[in-house]
Amino acid sequence: MNHRGTRVLRLDALARVEGEASLHLRVEGDTVAETRLRIYEPPRFFEAFLTGRGHTEPPDITARICGICPVAYQMSACRAIEDACGVTVDGPLADLRRLLYCGEWIESHTLHVYLLHAPDFLGRADVVELARDQRAAVERGLRLKQAGNALLEQLGGRPIHPVNVRIGGFYRTPAPDELRPLTERLRQAREDALETVRWVAAFDFPDAVCDHDLFALRDPGRYAIDTGTPAVIAADGNGGAPREFPLPEFEQHVREGQVPHSTALTATLDGRRYLTGPLARYAINGRWLHPVAAEAARDAGLGDPLTGALCDNPFRSIVVRAVEVVQAVEEALRIIDGYERPPRPAVEVPPRQGVGFGATEAPRGLLYHRYALTGDGTLTEARIIPPTAQNQTAIETDVRRAVQARLDSAGPAVDDEELAHLCERAIRNHDPCISCATHFLDVTVERR
Repeated sequence: MNHRGTRVLRLDALARVEGEASLHLRVEGDTVAETRLRIYEPPRFFEAFLTGRGHTEPPDITARICGICPVAYQMSACRAIEDACGVTVDGPLADLRRLLYCGEWIESHTLHVYLLHAPDFLGRADVVELARDQRAAVERGLRLKQAGNALLEQLGGRPIHPVNVRIGGFYRTPAPDELRPLTERLRQAREDALETVRWVAAFDFPDAVCDHDLFALRDPGRYAIDTGTPAVIAADGNGGAPREFPLPEFEQHVREGQVPHSTALTATLDGRRYLTGPLARYAINGRWLHPVAAEAARDAGLGDPLTGALCDNPFRSIVVRAVEVVQAVEEALRIIDGYERPPRPAVEVPPRQGVGFGATEAPRGLLYHRYALTGDGTLTEARIIPPTAQNQTAIETDVRRAVQARLDSAGPAVDDEELAHLCERAIRNHDPCISCATHFLDVTVERR
């Protein structure tokens, strides 16, 4: 409404993101003066829940942080506990963990691409409306998601909040003939994933550039998913090699702080704004994509990942996510083809006093866990830093720039509906998981 020269726009909730938040924009004349992404969900207190628990419990507890990417929390928790106890899980058990994680990447990325993000580019209110004239595309997306869910169910016991994961490995491992039926489904998924890349590459993308530092795990020789060392490409790095630092130094570089308008902590990396997630992973690990995924990236106009090409348009993140689905499918097929059942489903992880660190690449970005244990395995401290909280400042910056670019354009004056839609699109580029970030979207715009 208009009142005394101030224009206020309100949206009660943002559709097609996980969780609830609000966005406040203050526009003075033709200048965006302030942007605040306000995450108002109450703190979840998972770190407090973990304190005093036994060292075997974090994988089951942290899985409840997110219903879309529970495996990320389970794997990061397992790695941190095992690190504290001096245990390394390798061989077929490590392969099975990576296979489980591939299932999560497939289902989570596909959910975002088809059900949440694609309607933005195709002028549809939601996937139901999209299915009315692109039924085949939506059915393709559902098949892909079901393929990811099948991996989660086979290895995790169920597709949501898996119950078969434990520190040291699994409660039960499948026989090879239990995995082989998934091969044909994954071959179909590969075709669907490649078609998805072609489909999204043809969308009309606004011009935009993100100049955030890029932060992801780096795992030389393969595309980082469940292992790696933290690595940074500076926005002004001029194409130089990523800078790495040991995982135990994570909190020396990533510093969290509270802002008045959000229940999520925000973060800086060596004092700078940064971005984690698909764009960062592609820039840091693209040269290790499977050849099929690398070819799909080149054909989609992302440049040649083998030469270190990066994608700096946040609106094209949907293309990178689609390429990562191809990567996850190929990786799953490779693991199943070479799988031999391990002699036991888990290695022993006896408790010991110490501090352990774990990090993996959730679909939305780098997820970090740290746990301190007593000699009998009791947790005395837990620290979890999820990707959406790390990305909050970058998201605010991208929203401000997208709105400013529209205000500066020579087109007709922007109305409230167009402005709100643009803000939502800019936020959905990052697939934020608001509930994970709290320790979408109601939009308020002030015009003066």
